[in-house]
Amino acid sequence: MAVFTIWHNPKCATSRFVLHALRDAGADVTVRDYQAQPPTADELRAALGRLGMTPRGLLRRRNTPHDALGLGDPSLTDDALIAAMAEHPALIERPVVFGPSGARLCRPKETVFDMLAG
Repeated sequence: MAVFTIWHNPKCATSRFVLHALRDAGADVTVRDYQAQPPTADELRAALGRLGMTPRGLLRRRNTPHDALGLGDPSLTDDALIAAMAEHPALIERPVVFGPSGARLCRPKETVFDMLAG
């Protein structure tokens, strides 16, 4: 049985779909409500490394304090963006899934099936 961890937002339909798909496939899933238990800056750096993404690629804009915090400023460093995401976890795009074959931002939600396939 494959083991997965999902950074999950139970209020998000996409995140719920991905979690159900993992469970329906028989995966052993650790669920982390990343807004209730935000990742640290170091955890975000490690996740970005596994995802092969930059902080801007994982930065959520809609329904977040993105604009109020001025995060659209192209001169902001990766460290500044990571610090903002650690302080305001709503800025982290979701769901992020970590599994045996790597890590993925499961948007679109069907991306989870690629992870399940191996």
